Amino acid sequence: MAEDQEKDKGPQDSKIVTPTGEPATPEPPPSSNRRFIVIGVVLLLVLGASFFYWRSTFTEDTDDAQVDGNLYQVSSRISGHVVKVYVDDNQTVHTGDALADVDPTDYQVALDQAEADLASAQAQYAQASTNVPITSTTVGTTVTTSASDVKGSADMVAQSEKQVEAAEARVAEAQANAKKAQDDVDRYTPLVQKDVISKQQFDTALQALAGARASVVEAEANVLAQQNAVSSAKARLAQAQAQSQQSVKNAPGQVRVEEARATAAEAVVKQAEAKVEQAKLNLSYTHIVAPTSGIVNKKNVEVGANLASGQDLMTIIPLTDLWVTANFKETQLAEMHPCQAVMLKVDAYGGRKFSGYLRQVGGATGSMLSLFPPENATGNYVKVVQRIPVRIDFTNLQDEDKDFVLRPGLSVTPDVDVKAADVHNFPGCS
Repeated sequence: MAEDQEKDKGPQDSKIVTPTGEPATPEPPPSSNRRFIVIGVVLLLVLGASFFYWRSTFTEDTDDAQVDGNLYQVSSRISGHVVKVYVDDNQTVHTGDALADVDPTDYQVALDQAEADLASAQAQYAQASTNVPITSTTVGTTVTTSASDVKGSADMVAQSEKQVEAAEARVAEAQANAKKAQDDVDRYTPLVQKDVISKQQFDTALQALAGARASVVEAEANVLAQQNAVSSAKARLAQAQAQSQQSVKNAPGQVRVEEARATAAEAVVKQAEAKVEQAKLNLSYTHIVAPTSGIVNKKNVEVGANLASGQDLMTIIPLTDLWVTANFKETQLAEMHPCQAVMLKVDAYGGRKFSGYLRQVGGATGSMLSLFPPENATGNYVKVVQRIPVRIDFTNLQDEDKDFVLRPGLSVTPDVDVKAADVHNFPGCS
């Protein structure tokens, strides 16, 4: 009976006694521990689900991203012999710093030759330019002189014609005198036969008749001479008119010829000036300087090397003009657009964080930009989630990267805040 009564006692009636005789504190039932564990697990699941919901709803991220930048390939613009190299690999340079020198002797000689050719061309142009006004004046004088010759020849023709008329009048006068003398001789002939007049008077009449006839011959000869003078004057007039017409016709052409020579000489001067400028540029190219600030890498030039035009010398990697290229899945782009804020976590340097903003989404997927784009029409189509490059610019790189720790190619994890309001103080956002 005693054993049955002990079995009927509940947990509250039983007491545990320690070896010292003091009652021991009862242990909590196992159900209490399980209850706390279940609650903790539920809380963790709720927190995990909340975090996952927040991450999937309010942000988009990818681990396929890296720091990107322009790599400046420094090459020689001329051929020549390297006489000095100023930099080494991994050396920091600034814009305008000397990188290398090419022997400038040949290019200095070429510049001197070009300047001499320019001086000669300028002298020829000065001469041709001076000939233009001289030719214009000469041609104008020739035209004026020709016109004066035409007028003088015309006056000579008119004067000769008047002299012909005068000679013809003298012929008529001489003929009248000869007729009178003939009449006198005819009257005196019977009288001298009858001794009415003296023989001397008759001889005088005969002499007067001979003189009158001679005057007629002389006057007629003078008429012929004056007529020949008229012909000569007309010939000179025709010649003067032809010369005048030719000078008037040729005058503009002669001026244009000299102007064309002056223009050609000016063109030669410009060509010579261009050659001088090219020679100066080639001479300046012998001193190779850094096009931008950055770190020198892949240097492959040494003193004594013979360079060819366009030969690569080194690569300069800038540390300020950097951005991030992130390859997001196409399923992540639904709510992504420019001007969204981005948090950038760089894997290097303990996951250092930088601020940025989404600049632009690429124009095509990476597979389409590859060397061999996929041909889905071949029948071997397998759907693969594509990735599109997205450019992310740093918001304030100068302040956040004062120690210049970022390098192109570093891995980045960008978190794009797709739910927050767009920030319009970024460059290109309004």
